[in-house]
Amino acid sequence: MPRQLPSVLTPPDWLVRNLRPQQAPMPWAAAARAAIALALPLAIGLTAGEPAYGALASMGALSGVIGDTADAYRMRIFNIAVPQLFGAIGVTIGSLVHGHGWVAVGAVTGVALVSGMISTIGAVASVSSLLLLLNCSIGAGLPLPGSWWLAPVLMSGGGLLVLALALLAWPLRSGIPERAAVAHTYRTVADLLAATGTERYVDIRLAVTQSLNQSYDLALARRAFHHGRNPELARLLAQLNAITPVVEAAPAAHQFDEPLAPEVPNALRHLADAVETGYTGPIALGLPVPTNETARAVDHALRHAADVVSDRSTGKASLSASLDQGGPPSLRVRASRASRNVLLSAASWRYGLRLALCIGLAQALVSLVPVPRSYWVALTITFVMKPDFGSVFSRALLRALGTVAGLVVAAVVLALVPLGWWDVPVMFVLGPLIPVLGRRGYGYQTAAVTPVILLLSDVLNQLGTALLVPRLVDSLIGCAIALVAGYLLWPESWHTRVGDRLADAVADTARYVEYAFGADVDPAARARMRRRLYRDLSAIRTEFQRALSEPPPSGRRAAAWLPLVVAVERIVDATTAAGVQIRHGAQCPSSAETSHVALQLRELSDGLRETDTLVAVRTDLTGPAGSVLEPLRQEVAAARAIASPH
Repeated sequence: MPRQLPSVLTPPDWLVRNLRPQQAPMPWAAAARAAIALALPLAIGLTAGEPAYGALASMGALSGVIGDTADAYRMRIFNIAVPQLFGAIGVTIGSLVHGHGWVAVGAVTGVALVSGMISTIGAVASVSSLLLLLNCSIGAGLPLPGSWWLAPVLMSGGGLLVLALALLAWPLRSGIPERAAVAHTYRTVADLLAATGTERYVDIRLAVTQSLNQSYDLALARRAFHHGRNPELARLLAQLNAITPVVEAAPAAHQFDEPLAPEVPNALRHLADAVETGYTGPIALGLPVPTNETARAVDHALRHAADVVSDRSTGKASLSASLDQGGPPSLRVRASRASRNVLLSAASWRYGLRLALCIGLAQALVSLVPVPRSYWVALTITFVMKPDFGSVFSRALLRALGTVAGLVVAAVVLALVPLGWWDVPVMFVLGPLIPVLGRRGYGYQTAAVTPVILLLSDVLNQLGTALLVPRLVDSLIGCAIALVAGYLLWPESWHTRVGDRLADAVADTARYVEYAFGADVDPAARARMRRRLYRDLSAIRTEFQRALSEPPPSGRRAAAWLPLVVAVERIVDATTAAGVQIRHGAQCPSSAETSHVALQLRELSDGLRETDTLVAVRTDLTGPAGSVLEPLRQEVAAARAIASPH
């Protein structure tokens, strides 16, 4: 029997979570694009006798490689091209204030404030704000060759080279990624139906939410490029919306604690195959005869989905109608709404000020203390402080460890590889490691990016191994500033980031309960409310998972609160299941009964806002015997019990 390590030698759980690599498929195409996009500009610059220009273009390509994560071609345009515009603005501002002392400090700090605020809008805005601040820091801290306009042009050109390589197969594969995403959603919902009545249901329901989010984002990104009626797009959106009744019926089936017949999820998998291949002919579902209200709801939802998948007439006349069946609003509407919210949101101002404080301290420090090539300090802070990329603490830790690992590789390269043409094959080998290791975790990505940046910096500065120690010192300084000014000085940040968002979700759940059982219910509006709730709860669960990677007390608090997130998800499930039963013959509850449940949820929400410690609340919920809301009351009581101290 093997001996156990003493507990003092066992690494803490939060450290193990940070260092554990994530599972991800091998991105062969992205690796090939990275190799070409990073090596080709360098080769062109050497051929033209301007290796520094080639290095700048390769730096721009590096940002494009990091952002090359989307499957659909239209999303690649958003993910790569839009950030390049912000990056060009950032490097222009930085190069104009380079060498101007406190003017540069103020300019970069102001850019950090703007960057932090717009990063809270969404994924594309987050990458754009990241590149805005990164390139501004590079321009302010590094003397760039040529006129003020040359660096933005070269760096943007490098990023657009990645985009051009990513779009090469678009004419041959147009629409395929979107259809594959919708088909994947169908298969994920099929797995959910197969998991009803089992412990796997909760995890698969989260996968359904994520798959729906991705499919809607891809479809709506495609819609943004079509101002008229597009039959293929209308059919795709209609097929995606047709899965909503199936998702709503799943919680009702799960409440019976018995798995559905295998023919039910298999029928949905047949529909998924038809969606992916574009088949629109008749589909034999082979469904069993339903024996109760829940089975009838699932049967009805599946037959409706089959009618939509097999119907070619979905096209020209129903694009607007399909969007009304529970899908999110268009990207243009969402962008306009997000832009207004970011100016009025306390969270966006709070994060913007935190980031500006850290960047301002870094810029002031390197202005007062001679730090060679000081832009690396601000770069480190920018990466570590990104709120949607993970915990500040864990990213600071992983940044430091990844930098050390990357410096070891860089030391070998800088010591053994002479400047010149040998840099091209080395870049061709190092480039693919970025998309490959980047999907394993932030520390692994840092280890892959560090030698690439140092090799390009060496082309610009020709300092060789003298770059290594300053880069390590700069990274440690940046991590220290982020930890102190961006983490330790904000002890309420955990509750602000997680507790308030959970309280908002509970309050939204109360509104969902009132609307779902009220008079004149609009099915599309109800579906949108449910989708928004699941999306918000999925994001909150992700935040909790990130908080688990922090040391005590934040990690311990997250572990204590995580069951409450699960309980709120079960409340939404129970509400949806009750609505399905009512639509298939169950008696609708009275307004007083519904209001009582909503009141309990609002009391729970108010309690969560007032403290970062779970407090005692009443759990005595009663109602009419045999009511359709009885399972919902049980879930609300369970949630309030979880909020009580143990």
